[in-house]
Amino acid sequence: MSALPFPASVYAARLERAGALAAEAGIDAVIVGPGPDLRYLLGVEGDTIERLTALVLGPGFEPTIVVPRMELAKVRDTAAGELGARIADWVDGEDPYALVVDALPASGGRIAVSDALPALHVIPIGNRVDARLELATPVLREDRMIKDADEVAELRRAGDAIDAVHRRVADWLRAGRTEREVAADIAEAIRAEGHETVEFVIVGSGPNGADPHHEVSDRVIEDGDVVVVDIGGAVPSGYNSDSTRTYVVGSPTAEQAERIAVLVRAQQAAVDAVRPGVTAHEVDAAARQVLADAGLGEAFLHRTGHGIGVSVHEEPYIAPGNDLPLREGMAFSIEPGIYFPGEWGARIEDIVVVTADGCVRLNNAPHALASVG
Repeated sequence: MSALPFPASVYAARLERAGALAAEAGIDAVIVGPGPDLRYLLGVEGDTIERLTALVLGPGFEPTIVVPRMELAKVRDTAAGELGARIADWVDGEDPYALVVDALPASGGRIAVSDALPALHVIPIGNRVDARLELATPVLREDRMIKDADEVAELRRAGDAIDAVHRRVADWLRAGRTEREVAADIAEAIRAEGHETVEFVIVGSGPNGADPHHEVSDRVIEDGDVVVVDIGGAVPSGYNSDSTRTYVVGSPTAEQAERIAVLVRAQQAAVDAVRPGVTAHEVDAAARQVLADAGLGEAFLHRTGHGIGVSVHEEPYIAPGNDLPLREGMAFSIEPGIYFPGEWGARIEDIVVVTADGCVRLNNAPHALASVG
């Protein structure tokens, strides 16, 4: 029995759509290395190594997977095996790049490579073809950006699981413990609540919360600290959760409570702005305007959100200047934050999915500042 999260027919449809999107873009062939795109298209896991694994696909020809023979069994256990895809295996001493060239259409033309394929492999391929290689991102992004019902169900499963973890944070977050100790408890709970992997745990207490990229440290949490907890992982299907809530150990100051209440309103304003046809820029602007009106615009240091699926971060990006119109089935975070260097920070984050007339939240843990400890 296959361990794939979806039937082989789902992967067949994804391959067919990728070929059609390549044709629409005028691209004659796409070369996909290990990473999120290959996992999405065929369920093939793994990272790029010095031995080449690559999928070659495009309009009007049968896809081929070039794979080291020592990895052959693993590939056959994916949708590639179920679909009877053409496999070109090789052993050390042979030229895998020649196999890639053999799988390309004879006419050459435009050849695109996935953004996860490193120069280690891109340059040898480029040296063997009579074409300038280009990024396949416009094709592969389009294939992955719109989630079907099965994908939304997996994202909802992940969202429910991470909500369950947030509802338990009060069990661990208290004065006298270090960020690292709290993070260890959270990581254990992420797995216990249904995730297969822990992708990240951010516990930013007090001044550390003012750094959006802070992860954890040995800082001892103090009474009165505002604490940012940003956590996520992948459920067995490979689809990810990502949710942030802000807590206070004890009681907040009046200023902290007021500013975080504004942040909650800003996050809600961005959620309310989501619907088909609205641009990513407009959703970002909805959150940004609420903060600016409250004099907190300069404290918002990053984009409002990012897409999510088999990667934690993927298209679409909900950012200033991104005029991409939203479409039904897009899934992304809404996560405005406010940061005060040397003092504290706060962020509120949910995953939403665009529906026919708005959006649905996949995270429902309470949004307001929660007092713990």
